[in-house]
Amino acid sequence: MSFEANKIAGAILGAMILAMLSGIIANILVHPMPLEKPAYAIAGGEETAAAPAAGGGAAAGPEPIGPLLASADVNAGKDKAKLCVTCHTFDKGGPNRIGPNLFGIVGDEIAHERGGFSFSDALKGKGGTWTADNLNEWLWKPQSFAKGTKMTFVGLPKAQDRANVIAYLNSLSDSPKPLTAK
Repeated sequence: MSFEANKIAGAILGAMILAMLSGIIANILVHPMPLEKPAYAIAGGEETAAAPAAGGGAAAGPEPIGPLLASADVNAGKDKAKLCVTCHTFDKGGPNRIGPNLFGIVGDEIAHERGGFSFSDALKGKGGTWTADNLNEWLWKPQSFAKGTKMTFVGLPKAQDRANVIAYLNSLSDSPKPLTAK
């Protein structure tokens, strides 16, 4: 009986040595390269990074939204907001999904109770209200606006798209706010 146990132990030990050697050889043959950009990005098929500033460095923040709000197109914003329907609803009294319902968001407090939705601590710590300027920065890069937010959306790099979405979100209200920005 001990001869059988030795054969089983030898087979297990041999398999473990073979697995270890396979890993060592694989690490020698394959040299992994870090990704230049995230492999999984939620965006509308556009560039996910803002264009570099004229001085050659990266843009420090989104372009001012004020000048674009006057010509913002609610219907174009509604079309662009279709990117958001996986995580958000837009109907009055609509349910929360992965993200909160966005009806009446413009002018509402940031991370304010929205049907029991649990906001991240990063967003709760921001304070203030959802103004055109705050929404512009949020839609540009949510992680830049509230570092550590649960929202994985990479943002909308085009300022006109952000202005259109802000106009659309503002239209989702019983009493839309006048859209102005600093």
